[in-house]
Amino acid sequence: MIFSGEFHPFRLPVPDLWLDVFQKIKSMGFNGVSFYVDWGLVEGNPGHVSTDGIWSLEEFFDAATQAGIYLIARPGPYINAETSAGGIPGWVLRKNATIRSDDPEYLNATVNYLSTVGRIIEKAQITHGGPVILVQPENEFSTWPGVTDFPSSMNRRYMDFVEQQLLDAGITVPLIVNDNEAMGYWAPGSGLGAVDIYGIDSYPLRYDCAHPTVWPTYRFPFDWQVVHERESPETPFAIAEFQGGSGEGWGGVAEEMCADLVNAEAARVVYKNNYSFGVKLFNIYMTYGGTNWGNLGYQAGYTSYDYGAAITEERGLWREKYSEQKLEANFLKVSPAYLTATSKLGVNGSYGAPASIAVTPLLGNGTQTNFYVVRHADFSSLANAQYNLIVSTSVGNVSIPQLGGSLSLNGRDSKIHVTDYDLGGINLIYSTAEIFTWARGSGSTRVLVLYGGVGETHEFAVARHLGNPTIIEGEDISFHEKGSTWVIRWQVGRNRCVIHVSNLEIYLVWRNEAYNYWVLELPSSHPIGNFSSPSKELVVVKGGYLIRSAKLVDKHLWLSGDVNSTTEIEVISTPVGQLDGLIFNGQQMKTSPTKTGKVSAVVEYHPPTLDIPALNDLQWKYIDSLPELKSSYNDSAWQSCDKLVSHNPRKLDTPTNLYAMDYGFHTGSLLYRGHFSANGLESYIWLNISGGTGFGHSVWLDDTFLGSWPGTGSDATITQNLTIPTTLSSGTQHVISILIDNMGQDEEAPGTDAIKFPHGILGYQLSNHVQSDVAWKLTGNLGGEQYRDLARGPLNEGAMYAERQGYHYPNPPNSHWEVSSPFKTGLSKAGVGFYTTTFRLDFPDGWDVPLSVVLNNSTAGDSTQKNSGINYRCQLYINGYQYGKYINNLGPQKSYPIPEGILNHNGLNYIALTLWAQDPLGARLGGLDLAPSMLIRSDYAKPRPAPQPTWEPRLGAY
Repeated sequence: MIFSGEFHPFRLPVPDLWLDVFQKIKSMGFNGVSFYVDWGLVEGNPGHVSTDGIWSLEEFFDAATQAGIYLIARPGPYINAETSAGGIPGWVLRKNATIRSDDPEYLNATVNYLSTVGRIIEKAQITHGGPVILVQPENEFSTWPGVTDFPSSMNRRYMDFVEQQLLDAGITVPLIVNDNEAMGYWAPGSGLGAVDIYGIDSYPLRYDCAHPTVWPTYRFPFDWQVVHERESPETPFAIAEFQGGSGEGWGGVAEEMCADLVNAEAARVVYKNNYSFGVKLFNIYMTYGGTNWGNLGYQAGYTSYDYGAAITEERGLWREKYSEQKLEANFLKVSPAYLTATSKLGVNGSYGAPASIAVTPLLGNGTQTNFYVVRHADFSSLANAQYNLIVSTSVGNVSIPQLGGSLSLNGRDSKIHVTDYDLGGINLIYSTAEIFTWARGSGSTRVLVLYGGVGETHEFAVARHLGNPTIIEGEDISFHEKGSTWVIRWQVGRNRCVIHVSNLEIYLVWRNEAYNYWVLELPSSHPIGNFSSPSKELVVVKGGYLIRSAKLVDKHLWLSGDVNSTTEIEVISTPVGQLDGLIFNGQQMKTSPTKTGKVSAVVEYHPPTLDIPALNDLQWKYIDSLPELKSSYNDSAWQSCDKLVSHNPRKLDTPTNLYAMDYGFHTGSLLYRGHFSANGLESYIWLNISGGTGFGHSVWLDDTFLGSWPGTGSDATITQNLTIPTTLSSGTQHVISILIDNMGQDEEAPGTDAIKFPHGILGYQLSNHVQSDVAWKLTGNLGGEQYRDLARGPLNEGAMYAERQGYHYPNPPNSHWEVSSPFKTGLSKAGVGFYTTTFRLDFPDGWDVPLSVVLNNSTAGDSTQKNSGINYRCQLYINGYQYGKYINNLGPQKSYPIPEGILNHNGLNYIALTLWAQDPLGARLGGLDLAPSMLIRSDYAKPRPAPQPTWEPRLGAY
């Protein structure tokens, strides 16, 4: 089985940390990762595909190989993924061609990218010893407005073109599709554009993170095994993309509530429902989300892309969902009978269960093993239900539990019961408790770990001829002879029980105890190496926060892992007998014998005292980042808005084209200057501004502030009338300045080209003037599509003066800048201030310390602050990387995780802020802290810094 998690390297721009994430996914029991490549990030400048530095796929592939993770490559060209324009570069949007169609102009635009990335992926295929086992062309290409017979011949020609580009690049591994309609689109044998493996794509819990306890029922899948048999019976059943969390937007709720929506309970119920269909390839989106740094996200998403995933944005493992997924993935890894079992459509009330219980069987097909997936018929039920099951076993039909009473199913829970489950030659006749894992010990011994919820009563049965059960550890266990079997009954408590039945050692634990157990695959010789294989020998240990890897050298067990408290490391199973030593993170441990005849050791946890500077107390330098408001400012180097036409589907409402994308500006803020000669009759200016959901803007006439739009969580455009407060003298020259926060393009709806909706000025009217009286100029990021920062990419910068000058880079020429604090002083009027400071960190080796920059104690809008408004926006730059956008009136994000490698944990750091006050009273920040999430004693590979080019004078900067 391929059990994979989604992880995008571009959302963690520190290549040396990719191995850390891969190892955490592998330790969860997964054997694969699915990943996108964002075309818009690597070919922001047409004809120039960036494949080095933070965009290096080769480094990503190397890290996957080192961890032993198979890869599913998804290069697009369209990816969605809550990225700006769904990963389509801005320069493609301004073409006169429908996106994702067979228009030659669009197809030709994809060739350089697909051929370049395709060749890189080709070299990393498993056929060359690499990690790539599948490639997905396009993404969720399952609908087209107005087409009743989708896919039409045009859709098929487009899909075939994308596939052929990958084949021409040398791709020979199977092509897979993710059909979010579950209608069999692109399934093998379906005609032109068909792929090798058909996969379903689904998000049944949807995206309402504000109400995380509400599970919608209208998207819950009940019959996917039937869909698979109908649409693609000759291929393995694949769920190529399935909900692992959710995202939020401006004015919404924090990502932790998305984690609550798709939590451990959801994993128990919805994921196990998928197993009941016999899924053979299962990919969870997201498993590590990362960050929408540098404006890479789409308009409705804020900086965090934590996604409520199993691994947090800080690379943390403290969500229960991680541990729950670990239980499930490890069970499937040691259950080969699952791969050949036949899934049957579940029927409520079958197998002796009441009608309130749904039972879906997977029946042995060539093996005796049966699996019974049990859940509430109403999968969202919060009730506790009692049930019995009548199951077929090698000793006949059995009503379980046999020893009286009933099984218990809590609300939002699901269980997998097994019968005649093979433990490497020892038959587990049935178990009502769930299996975490089993492993071969030395000689003929087997170790089995069963778990249940606290307070539940479970039983399992083994053959009597194995011998009498004996208790090694624990209580609340009873043994009963039933015919030719021993039936063992146990009450699940917080203390584990261990029993022996001949060569079978059984650990009976409550679910949260099982969370601390880790199953590690021992390395094999080439070509398997660290990749998963049914032939792998396993080591099972109890080890707390994280065990990354294991190897056996001359009866010494070498473990690599992390601890967040003083932790007992206990060996549960190894393929050798008595160990001669236990080494943890390279250190020889003092061991003690356990009751089971193995060894344990204690890893001490003594966190260091870290010298973390108080950012509020540092000396900050300040420079005005709106010098354009001064009468002396010269905008002769700016782009004149002189185009008379646009290929955009939205027709022009202005004499000349004012759409930013048509002038090559696709990211960050936009700044317009409109020049006119007064006639003395001006009283207002009317504006229609577009910037994407959550956008804001501010407007000045010369240096007089006229007003702002602070933004909402729903409006992507706004019309506004602004009063001109004084009479202008006839014949005098004036400038209207409009600063717009461009939030990124929307995602694509196939065939509608909604992705192209323009940002900037859609319309305007200066009172008592014709529109042509105003001559507009525009700037965005310096160079536009010919962006200057090749290391950090095309979307990292916007139009603000400090950004155009590159002052957000480390070491700007700030020796003569004003000393001023964004907290103690701030801005006294509407405008943009740019603030910088530096600080050093020096953290000891062996400690992983996830850090976040936290905006806190904010008193903006407080009446006690005489010069602070409630509406302001802030960008956070760390060593040149834009790692946070804060909108005070919208939120919700106030904490911005900064990965090590962007933040230098041993060296100098440069931090910069743009503070944009949108109210007449100005703004100041309440406070800024550098806060650790946890101090983790770790064996992770300490990362080298990501590329951090320092400031140099920029040619042509204005």
